[in-house]
Order: sequence, then structure tokens, then C-alpha cells
Amino acid sequence: MQTNKITSVRLDSIDIFRAFTMFLMIFVNDLWSLEGVPKWLEHSEAAADDMGLSDVVFPVFLFIVGLSLPFAINNRITKGDRHKTILIHILERTCALLLMGIFLVNYESMISEGMVLPKYVWGILLIIAFFLIWNVYPDKPGKRKFYVGLKIVGYLLLIFLSAIYKGGDAGNPSWMETHWWGILGLIGWSYLLCAVAYLFLKNNLILIITAWVFFVIFNLADFAGSLGFLNGIREYVWIVGSGSMPAFTMAGVAASAIYIKYQPEGTPLRFVLILMGLGALCLVYGFSVRPFWGISKIRATPAWVGICSGISFLSFVFFYWLVDIKNKSRWALPIRPAGTATLTCYLVPYVWYAIITIASISLPLFMRTGLVGLIKSLIFSLLVILLTGVINRWGIKLKI
Repeated sequence: MQTNKITSVRLDSIDIFRAFTMFLMIFVNDLWSLEGVPKWLEHSEAAADDMGLSDVVFPVFLFIVGLSLPFAINNRITKGDRHKTILIHILERTCALLLMGIFLVNYESMISEGMVLPKYVWGILLIIAFFLIWNVYPDKPGKRKFYVGLKIVGYLLLIFLSAIYKGGDAGNPSWMETHWWGILGLIGWSYLLCAVAYLFLKNNLILIITAWVFFVIFNLADFAGSLGFLNGIREYVWIVGSGSMPAFTMAGVAASAIYIKYQPEGTPLRFVLILMGLGALCLVYGFSVRPFWGISKIRATPAWVGICSGISFLSFVFFYWLVDIKNKSRWALPIRPAGTATLTCYLVPYVWYAIITIASISLPLFMRTGLVGLIKSLIFSLLVILLTGVINRWGIKLKI
């Protein structure tokens, strides 16, 4: 059996690619606050055969999750972690992402009427609980009990928030439900499937690419109506996004596995050409199946999977060429915190939106319309990242 080819190499391009993608994610997530947003920036309707920038950012992020997996797992193996230890870590991270995803999804659909706390106060306390539980605390033996106490307070706060939760409508309130897993939950399921796959497939490229193709074909087969024989278990056991979400992540795993294979030979051109070929192949696949089901993020169509996978491969090639080959990375200094403290960066806007809603703060309409509004959202995204860098220096940084 082929064993993991251990490498200590860390690609700066992955962190910067992640930071840039996170910058775009915060930007597109802020578009709801604007008027007159160009259609090509927004999410497309479920029934539309269309795709905007907002429909591309998340699959690219899933691809980056996959890019990081081989390096993270190999690093743990290098430090002497056994497979059982790594598997437990994978399960812990998955559970954390699923838990946060469920709470955030229910936060969106909660009502304030009849609750002990107003909705947005509840939301702020939710983010505080996340930070109490998953903050990276200093390794100070004298304060370990104190830090454990903070984690316990965080869990107790989550229990309290779930106990007082009311969703649905005032006339027929409901408790917390898994309406869908949320962005973090989708990341969690995709991470689980692909991390476990890589842990056991190691750097066997044939098997890794086979796993990637399996998820792509599973998605295609579902839309083609070939998985009807599985309808009996669909409600209970299913691959998230009908294979689409792990397909993006496994594509990233394949890209890094290819790099690990060819990096010792010092052949970056071969690596670039292979990834460009895979990107082109994905685009051809995506546009070839588009006439059957169209492009749709909400429906996770095969065309969306293929086209966004192609964009992900080619985008990573660009960042790899710019950062790791040409050594051009200083331009990314302002957004680097988004590449290393991504979860913190993702959660900060939740607090901001809650605060301005409670305080009834609103910018004038002209600052939220058209080009001026887009500039406002770009500045907002940058400020969130800069604030993340500041609070990181204060010792506040989420890690799961």
C-alpha cells in the first residue's frame, strides 16, 4: 500500500487564495444591504439557468478546504499522530462546524415575539458562545482551569440560547430545526467525507481522483434520475448536495496531492499544466451538461459543479503562479488575516449586523446604491478583515 509522502512544504498561495476568497465572501454577503446591485454579482434564482459571482464564491471556498487537507493531515502524521487520533480530530471539527451551522441557520429564521431575549441580542450571545468554546487559548499551565471554565460557560450559554429559542411565526412558533445545514454545516459534511477519504487513500493519486470523479458522477446520476433505487434511504443517509459539495472539496484534495507528487521533482510547470488541463476539462464538462439541467447553485446542478470546479482550478493556478513562482505576495498583506483566521472573519459580520440593527444605524440611501454601494461593501469587507487581524493580536482567534 502506498504511504503518505510527507512534505513540510506549505504553499503561501493557498492562504492568500483563501484570504482573497473570504474577502469576496464577506463582500457578496453584504450585497443584501444595497440597492441597484448588478445582476451578475447576485445569487441567481433556483429556476434560472444562470450564475452570478455570489454563486461561485462558496464552491471556490470548498475547493480551498480540500487544498489544505493533505498538508494538514501530513503535518499531523509528521508530528507522530496516529490515524485514530487524526480521525477523532476530524470528527471533532465536523461536529463543531455542524453545531455552529445549525445554530446560525435557526438564527436566520427565529422570531423575537414572546422570547426572553430579542433576536439580535440572542445572535450576539451566540457568537460570544462560539468564541468562548473554540477560541485558541494560550498554553499557560496556571490558567488551564480558567480556560476550561470559559469553554464550559460557552456550552452553557448555547444550552440557554437553545432553550429559549422560538422560530417559525408568532402564531405557530417552533423550536430549532435543521432546515438546512448552513454554510458552515455544508463545509463540515464535505470536510468529513474528504478528510476521511484522504486519510485512508493517502497520496494515491489514482484513488484520490477516483473519489473525486465518484462525487461528480453521483451528482450527475442524481439529476439523470439514475439513483431512484436509493429513494428509501435518501431521507436518512445522503451525500450532501447530492455529491456536489464534496466534489468541490475533493477536487482541491486532488490538486494538492498532485503538487505533493511533483513538488520533489522541482517541476512547477508540469504541475501548472496539469491543473490547467483539469480546469479546462471541468469547464468542458460543465458547459456540456448545461443544456440538460442548466446552471444553478441552489439546485446544485452538474453544470454548476463543473464550471465552478474549472474556475477553482484555474484560479488556484493563477495564485500559485503569482505567489509561489513569482513571489508576489506583499499586495495581500492587508487581507492575510482572512486566510489564517477564516472562521473568525466569517463570524464578525454577524455581530456587526446585530449591533447596527439594535442601534437603528443605517447609512443614507445614496451610500447603499449602485457603484457607491458596491464600494461601501468592498470597504466593509476590508474593515472586517482588518478588525479580525486586530482581535487576533488581542488573543482572540477561533480554531476548530
